[in-house]
Amino acid sequence: MHTASGQTFSEGNKMYLNDLLEQKNITKYRLSKTSGVPYTTISEITTGKSNIKNCTGDTLYKLAKALDVTIEELLAESMIKRPSFENFKSAVCHKVKRLGDLRFIIETLKSNEIRKYFDMQWFLESFYTLAMVDYISSENNLPLSEEYDDIRQARLHETVYPAGILVMSSFSGDERYKHECVSEAIPEFMRHNIVESEIRNVY
Repeated sequence: MHTASGQTFSEGNKMYLNDLLEQKNITKYRLSKTSGVPYTTISEITTGKSNIKNCTGDTLYKLAKALDVTIEELLAESMIKRPSFENFKSAVCHKVKRLGDLRFIIETLKSNEIRKYFDMQWFLESFYTLAMVDYISSENNLPLSEEYDDIRQARLHETVYPAGILVMSSFSGDERYKHECVSEAIPEFMRHNIVESEIRNVY
């Protein structure tokens, strides 16, 4: 799934069946005919309207057989446990510290996790990881990977603030904390409507 320039996204969940269809060069229509599963069911799964883990055992069996995969493989991505965004950010920052800038960039681009998160509709994780790669690339005077130009044009519908800022703002009733945080935010993150100002000082 690629995005149009300037498009905004809200958080959601979907089973990424599209990847299997693309890998095996099978259309949704052909999968429906081969498996006997209604086209509308397949369409709802691939667009995120329905979650594949809610399908009946018979439907899962038919899809898996038609795609020549196991039911476990078919369900694998929908069963991934998503960490809280604060934990995810911390893990990424620690990964940068552990690997160093260049190795972090190389491993992240090689794994294609930015696109994988995006296709799973884990937009927070996709945007944050891309912003981290772009920020570190800029700091090291490295060219940006053109692979993700479409995702660079996308942003979250609502601004995402650090948890600590939200707590302080809520407790004090003062919105200045948010405004100050935004003014100090790293541009590569703000491009996606994510407020982040410090990625180095992690313990």
